Amino acid sequence: MTPVRFGTDGVRGVAGADLTAELALAFGRSVARVLPSDFYLAGRDTRRSGPMLQAAVSAGLAAEGADVADVGVVPTPALAYLADQSGAPAVMVSASHNPFADNGLKVFGDRGQKLAEEVERRIEAELEALLGQPGQPARTGAGVGRLFGLTSPVDDYRRHLVASLDGRQLDGLEVVFDGANGAASELGPAVLAEAGADVTSLNCSPDGTNINDGCGSTKPEALASAVVAAGADLGLAVDGDADRLVAVDHTGAVADGDVLLALFAIDLAKRDELTNETVVVTVMTNLGFRLAMAERGIAVVETPVGDRHVLAALDQEGLALGGEQSGHIVFRRRATTGDGLLTGLLLADLVARHGRPLADLTAGLVERVPQVLVNVAVADPGRLAGASVVWEAVGRVEAELGGRGRVVLRPSGTEPLVRVMVEAATEDEASAAAGRLCTVVEQVLGPASP
Repeated sequence: MTPVRFGTDGVRGVAGADLTAELALAFGRSVARVLPSDFYLAGRDTRRSGPMLQAAVSAGLAAEGADVADVGVVPTPALAYLADQSGAPAVMVSASHNPFADNGLKVFGDRGQKLAEEVERRIEAELEALLGQPGQPARTGAGVGRLFGLTSPVDDYRRHLVASLDGRQLDGLEVVFDGANGAASELGPAVLAEAGADVTSLNCSPDGTNINDGCGSTKPEALASAVVAAGADLGLAVDGDADRLVAVDHTGAVADGDVLLALFAIDLAKRDELTNETVVVTVMTNLGFRLAMAERGIAVVETPVGDRHVLAALDQEGLALGGEQSGHIVFRRRATTGDGLLTGLLLADLVARHGRPLADLTAGLVERVPQVLVNVAVADPGRLAGASVVWEAVGRVEAELGGRGRVVLRPSGTEPLVRVMVEAATEDEASAAAGRLCTVVEQVLGPASP
């Protein structure tokens, strides 16, 4: 039996194969044992496998004596918000931006935050013990927990989002919203409309199999075309569970997380709301972002990949803003995790306040250093840390680049991949260096099993 491991953002795998109902049941029991509570929340995105896995997780929690509220289809940040407000741990069934056949299990503590790695290791150990010895006794009789639904579970979250505008409205702003056929397909357009925007919905008709299918934040090309065709002011694209966002300006140009984070940092700094004039980013953030912040006197704190690490740095330093190139952006005074809908609302508000198109606001903001990212399929990404031959090759490439670039190698937290990122003065130089490193990674760690 292959041990179940948390990645960058929960446990993921192919639903029904890697992530079975039996595993989800044991996962629920493990969570209840490690994070004991009388009450839990459970939600899901729009994947076909979501109801099956949510039912199994909820059954596992109830088998350990807990009551479980079914929140239904809900964005991940909405479930985190509800966990924080109710003081109850929560389990989200979602594989975020992955294809529909995948699914995943994310856990939030009773403050709406993702778990510390030490807590995840304890859940893994408990899960391994349960799977290794099936039939371990649980509660009986009145000791068994209850499962029930909630009436209008996201109403408080919706009001929270609208309140983030501090009474301002988006009247007159034309927005195209791409819901990735995911968890925010209904809520996203509704919130924007309530805030006063004129909203056109795109990819907001989930059928269980079309989540993230050529749409959303990882595939914004259709959104870009729709914005230009409609003559809209702004396009907003979330992923399947709506914890990340990328934007499109009126010309169809895409603004990723680096650009949006730079825009927010500068805006907050001008309003004296950027604590310590500092923003938190991950190692994958483009060097051009760092240079842009340095020009404006804004300090940058760097963390490993994952909005959990961004949040930890924000809390440790008491900071207000952090995020990732992928579009996970954390407004710490308003959220406990990356929130695509909140980010989209605040971006629309920023554009409306400035009275200028997004294209004007982002022009020349981040002069991106050529960056090449290659995913190398390997049998065991976990071996990367101890692969001395690989790190020697990294050292040679870094020496060649000098101060003109960067190298980042990291195992994927969600897939059997090693991600190789190289920044250099030119695209050709970055591509050549990345190619050499990919060859070494494949030779040392071995190709993934067919």
